Amino acid sequence: MSVVAEPRRYRSFSDELKRLFGCRVHRISVDAGFTCPNRDGTVGHGGCIYCGGKGSGSFGIRAGTAIADQLEAGKEVMVRKYKARKFIAYFQAYSNTYASVEQLRPCYDSALAVTDIVGLIVGTRPDCLPPPVLDLLAEYHQRTYFWLELGLQSPLDRTLDLLRRGHDFAAFERAVTECATRGLRLCAHVILGLPGESRAEMLETAAVLNRCGVQGVKIHLLHVMRDTALAEMYNAGRVILLDRDEYVGLVCDFLERLDPRIVVQRLTGDGHRDYLLAPLWSLQKFEVLNAIDGELVRRGTRQGSRWTGLGEEGGR
Repeated sequence: MSVVAEPRRYRSFSDELKRLFGCRVHRISVDAGFTCPNRDGTVGHGGCIYCGGKGSGSFGIRAGTAIADQLEAGKEVMVRKYKARKFIAYFQAYSNTYASVEQLRPCYDSALAVTDIVGLIVGTRPDCLPPPVLDLLAEYHQRTYFWLELGLQSPLDRTLDLLRRGHDFAAFERAVTECATRGLRLCAHVILGLPGESRAEMLETAAVLNRCGVQGVKIHLLHVMRDTALAEMYNAGRVILLDRDEYVGLVCDFLERLDPRIVVQRLTGDGHRDYLLAPLWSLQKFEVLNAIDGELVRRGTRQGSRWTGLGEEGGR
């Protein structure tokens, strides 16, 4: 007798892509050679405390090679491992709108020219979106399947200062407003387990996203990469990380408070094993994801179970 898997209890990005394109669609990360205003001295030096020398989350990208070549190499891997048929070019490393329109357009166009690339995802900071760049992104929103990813991490200014983000929450709010006027599809990055934040403050972040009206979210686990300022803090005993059960429970609480219309693009951190300092349990990514699924089933809840429609927490 065949076993039918239970549908996910949250609105997953992979399911959304399969519904839209009728097949498996995978992201391929590329490094277009950009930097960041938090590194080049415009707003700071050294980047955020969790960001390594290659940019947050960009380990393994073939930096220094042509965008088309990076995508072709990524396609080979995705076809072999996952039988993927279509792909989205993900401009991930550093701030991928931190350049002039004349520099950005050829980068995005070169990605879309690659066979079976059906869309673009552009990751950036909320303070790297001047009007001409936003207008350019709106063009791509009309041309292809397009997402803009904005690093928020936390809506608390004291936490943003601790992370050395170089911008405040108001900058994120302004960026969201400007994106909304252009109809851009927007995904916010948040980190759970940040130093100094209470559980209630972390869960309030879900309500903040509901009120802002973003269309997607990436939920990251606070994990420590080697050779970062965060690693120095961790080694000095100034950072306490969540254990797996704490994180799983926190994510489920977060999802229950999240507007069910928001697409969940990530549920855990994804540090490269060669650079990850802690927590090592995060390397078991699929076990963590299965534990989140299992906990939602155990509770009998799903994304939005505690959402009232006003961005606030409701009762069980």
